[in-house]
Amino acid sequence: MLQIRDLTYTVEEDGQKKNILDGLNLDVSEGKFTVITGPNGGGKSTLAKLISGVIKPTSGKIILDDEDITEMSITDRARRGVSFAFQQPVKFKGLQVFDLLKTAAGKDAPISFSEACNYLSEVGLCAKDYINREVNGSLSGGELKRIEIATILARKTKLSVFDEPEAGIDLWSFQNLTRIFEHMRENIKDSAIVIISHQERILKIADEIVVIANGKIREHGKGEDILPKLTGTPDAVMGCAKMTEV
Repeated sequence: MLQIRDLTYTVEEDGQKKNILDGLNLDVSEGKFTVITGPNGGGKSTLAKLISGVIKPTSGKIILDDEDITEMSITDRARRGVSFAFQQPVKFKGLQVFDLLKTAAGKDAPISFSEACNYLSEVGLCAKDYINREVNGSLSGGELKRIEIATILARKTKLSVFDEPEAGIDLWSFQNLTRIFEHMRENIKDSAIVIISHQERILKIADEIVVIANGKIREHGKGEDILPKLTGTPDAVMGCAKMTEV
C-alpha cells in the first residue's frame, strides 16, 4: 500500500544542515496496524507529517498504491484516502460535531444523522450528548481526539496516520482510546493504520513495530518480536526511550 523510498528531511540549525530523516525506507502493507516508536527527536513525527503531506521531503519518494504522492498537497492526499490525526486536534468554533462528520464523509458519500451518531458510538461517545455540540474549547482533549477518530471513520480512509494520540489526555481517556484502536485493528479491511506512539498498550496491538532513531530505522518486524526488546531491555535498540505503560 505505502512505499517510502530513500526519504530524507533536512533542516538548518545554527547555520548547519541536519538530517531529521536520513535515507529512510519503509513499506506499510494493507491490512496492517503499524506502530512507529523510538527516542524523542528520532524523526517519528516528522515521518508522519511527510506521509500526510503537512511537510515535504528534501529528497526521496512516497508512493501510495503505485502512485507517487511525494509532491501532492495534503488536500490531494486526503482525496486519495490519507487521513492525519494531529497530536492536538483542531478546534472549530461555531461548527457542530454533526456538521464536522458530514464534511469528513464528503459530498460523494453523504451520511445521515443516525449514521453520524453511530460513528460517535463507535468511539465511545454518547451520540445524544455530542452530536449537536460545538467542536470548541468546551470539549476535553480526550473528547476532541475521539471526535477526530470518528471523522476518520466517517471518511472510510485508506491510510490513517495518528501522531502520538495519547499526548495531553488523562488515564481514563487513554484507556478508552486504546479500546478504540483495538476495535479499529479488528476491523481493518482494505486499509492500513500507522500510529506514532511510546505507549506499551498501543504497541501491544501492533501487527508490526518500527523503531526509528537518529533518522533511521533501527528495527522493523512483527510486534511480538520487537516489543520484548523495547520493554525488557529498553537500551537494546539504539538508546530507544523506555516504553511507558499508562
